[in-house]
Amino acid sequence: MSTNARHEAATRETTIEADPNLPTIRIIRDFDAPPDKVFRAWIDRELVVQWLGPKSTEMRIDQWDARTGGNYRYIALQGGEEVAAFYGSFHEVRPSERLVQTFTWEGMPDGVSLETMTFEDLGGGRTRTIGLSVVDNLESRDAIMASGMEVGVYEGYEKLDALLAKS
Repeated sequence: MSTNARHEAATRETTIEADPNLPTIRIIRDFDAPPDKVFRAWIDRELVVQWLGPKSTEMRIDQWDARTGGNYRYIALQGGEEVAAFYGSFHEVRPSERLVQTFTWEGMPDGVSLETMTFEDLGGGRTRTIGLSVVDNLESRDAIMASGMEVGVYEGYEKLDALLAKS
């Protein structure tokens, strides 16, 4: 299993790293928008639904309370049929700086991850996001890495690029 994958989109590179000794996944991506705009795309339900996940799916949000102590649940659909559902809690929402949440796929309810996303101001209207997901063991981390999740990450970030460019 490769522990470091890179994907070059038309404008930006996405890096997905799995430390061989820790049950973590780190995703790093730069965006051509200031931190407040990128952060808003992560927490505004009307924006999240437009970019989250692979191009082959559409997103339906059932619950979305993006505040410290809030929660969420969303469903990925293909051809109108549910293919996956996810839920979690927002532990910290620090505008334009940091977002900490749990993340659970309903198909594996014991596999909760803790995800921290930071929004780094690169200057010149650019932002670097660094996402760190922590799971309970290396086997769970390896299963996530082998699941094809990178397609959703790469394609979702490409959709986010387009959304940020037009707003």
